[in-house]
Amino acid sequence: MSSHTGTHIDAPRHFVEGGATVENLCLETLNGEVFVASVTDVETISAKELELAGLPEGVERLLLKTSNSDLWSLGCGTFQKNFVALTLDGAEWLIRRGVKLVGIDYLSIQRFHDSNETHRVLLGNGVIVVEGLNLAYVEAGSYELLCLPLPIVGAEGAPARVVLRCLT
Repeated sequence: MSSHTGTHIDAPRHFVEGGATVENLCLETLNGEVFVASVTDVETISAKELELAGLPEGVERLLLKTSNSDLWSLGCGTFQKNFVALTLDGAEWLIRRGVKLVGIDYLSIQRFHDSNETHRVLLGNGVIVVEGLNLAYVEAGSYELLCLPLPIVGAEGAPARVVLRCLT
């Protein structure tokens, strides 16, 4: 099994030489209040889409619910190369806003045919990436995030148990 199988996290070491590995990630970043943004009618998530997503001020943890969630609810078992993902300028926008963790409802935060720059920019700025989330039945809004990756020493990624709990 790969460290990037199913729901998993990417630690900075995934694309940043000398970056933090899984066991060195801050639990306060992995757990706490999170905002789920619904960006379901787009092909990519750029700075423009994020600006229109209605994120509350000060969001540090963000999960992106896209039309990818339909793939989970339909039980699609084949890899889709045209999944919705974050663009480089979207990643830069998140960094300017102070986001420390970003997750998405497919197996990669960046588009299949893009260079690795989206990953490099996020991870190089200490943003933890959570991929492979199933948000099919999750409404947009604020939740408590519990993200518990396997603490594999020296790993640049790890499978994770990720749970959302309603705040109300």
